[in-house]
Amino acid sequence: MRHALELARQAEQEDDEIPVGAVLVSVDGEVLGEGWNRNITEHDPTAHAEVVAMRQAGRHVGNHRLLGATLYITLEPCAMCAMAMVHARVARVVFGAFDPKTGAAGSVFDLLADPRHNHRVEVRGGVLGDEAGRMLGNYFRRKRGKPPL
Repeated sequence: MRHALELARQAEQEDDEIPVGAVLVSVDGEVLGEGWNRNITEHDPTAHAEVVAMRQAGRHVGNHRLLGATLYITLEPCAMCAMAMVHARVARVVFGAFDPKTGAAGSVFDLLADPRHNHRVEVRGGVLGDEAGRMLGNYFRRKRGKPPL
């Protein structure tokens, strides 16, 4: 999760993107893919950190299935990203800050554990959540001309 937080910092510092970072790790601990939000920079509404990391991982392993992998993300995934994880057969998601507006891993929706899907993803939320949440909050405070927390 620390690596995902560093990627989130890069998103903000290098691209002025919303600071969300993601790292996809194999069962053996190998980093398969990583990324940060790129949707503003690339004019691509699907270029969320998780999707960027999964795309890179798919190319790395030569498969659209990411079996056994764990995805570390600094923010609870949205519905789009959650369903991409289900389709990719990601085994586990560990996220930092909860998203009470659009979170799809338990906050608003629970798409990753929905028994109607043919694959369910194990979820652990709140890991370094205060740090991730503060980074996100300060990004938006800066955009609104307010002092950081």
